[in-house]
Amino acid sequence: MLIPGRLILLFVLATLASGCTVVGPDFVAPTTAASAHWSDRHGGADALAAPLASSAAPPTDRWAVFGDPELIRLQALALQANADVKSAVLRLLQARVTQTTVSAQRGVQVAAQGDVSRQRQSEFGSASRLVNAIGGASTPQLLNMLSSPFTLYQAGFDASWEPDLWGRVLRSEEAAQAGTDEQQAALRQVQLGVAAELARAYFALRAAQQQQRLTQDELASAQEIEGLLQAQFRNGLADESALIRQRSQVAAVHALLPALLAQEAQAINQITLLCGTEPGSLNDALAAARMTHTAAALPDLRLGLPSELAHRRPDVAAAEARLHAATANIGVAVADLYPRITLGADFGLESVGSARFGDWGSRQWTVGPSLNLPVWDQGRRRSTITLRKLQQQEAAVAYQQVVLKAWHEVDDAISTYVAETQRETRFTERARNAQEEAALARARRADGLTSYLPVLNAAVAVIDAQRDLTDSNARVRTALAALYKALGDDGAPGVSAP
Repeated sequence: MLIPGRLILLFVLATLASGCTVVGPDFVAPTTAASAHWSDRHGGADALAAPLASSAAPPTDRWAVFGDPELIRLQALALQANADVKSAVLRLLQARVTQTTVSAQRGVQVAAQGDVSRQRQSEFGSASRLVNAIGGASTPQLLNMLSSPFTLYQAGFDASWEPDLWGRVLRSEEAAQAGTDEQQAALRQVQLGVAAELARAYFALRAAQQQQRLTQDELASAQEIEGLLQAQFRNGLADESALIRQRSQVAAVHALLPALLAQEAQAINQITLLCGTEPGSLNDALAAARMTHTAAALPDLRLGLPSELAHRRPDVAAAEARLHAATANIGVAVADLYPRITLGADFGLESVGSARFGDWGSRQWTVGPSLNLPVWDQGRRRSTITLRKLQQQEAAVAYQQVVLKAWHEVDDAISTYVAETQRETRFTERARNAQEEAALARARRADGLTSYLPVLNAAVAVIDAQRDLTDSNARVRTALAALYKALGDDGAPGVSAP
């Protein structure tokens, strides 16, 4: 006949042998059919579609292509000091701690306890029934002894372990890991958004500063023209209407400066907010500096093919992680349908009085398994499984929607960027023609063929063309930053997580 210890051993071995079953569906990363080129997924005019290939080399530092060290410095500052980035980092750390907490369910749980108490039992309580039944003439003495105060010393520890028979803990760890992956992607998304928004504000700032200089140059030329017309009017060489029109033009140009100053202030405040600093702290660093005009080349869009979008876009990665967690939670719910077995043991010492507390005879222990078998819960567990399946379906639909939205955002960004580069080409041509016309006017003036007024008018036309070109150049840079954001953060400097 088997003794109880052997029965327990055989039960434990059988439990461990059966601990390899994992219930619930396994997660399979979703796939979406995609074309080989962005131009195959384009809405609108073909003239704004991306080319099939680009000769531009992949940028090792996407913000360095703008050739502005101050922009690089501000990007690094924002990624370190921005409050949204810090909050995203804290959420990621919380997810990692949660993952550690879930994994702790897999190990043995050990606890120690100790207790010293002064006690007295009632003479008329439940314990006195036995004394009254068998005590006879000694009943008063026994009751007196029973009710005498005494000090009870107890100490010991207990250990328990629940084998993961149905993969409940494994699926919980899987869901927790997916939660960490989601927060990792969320951090990337915040970092990418901060970097793109800072670039947009920086380009707006430099454009406003350059527009101020051009407007001041135009104002000086307009005032000089006004002086010439004033002299002509005094000498009877022109009527007063031309002078009045020019005065109106001077006033109109002068009115542009306050709005440009306001644009500059707003852009500076936006940059300081993104960098986590108070207003005015970056005024010296953001003092007027000429924005270099560089012919922007279309980035190599093979870096972000539709088929690779899920690996580059943080929002797509986050949606996939949510789908993964929803799938794992189905397994957790299914595992709750099955029995749970806990192997436990405890050992301790108990003694009335401290004299014999450490003696071997004061020991007490228990060891053995406990079984928790769900029998009837009014369908609660089954309803939970149905709920988890519906949540998984919702997460799958959300994933497809995020991918579709990502495609649209990339297509919009490409269309905007291509359109702005085309506009910039035309404005560049216009500025070149204005400069040639100004040179011709100066040559005619030097030959004595015209007065000085056409030279001034040609100079104003050059400034006007340069203003449009400056605005277009800022739009191209902003559109390129938006395109980088839409394509995702793969290869973007500073976009990482702790």
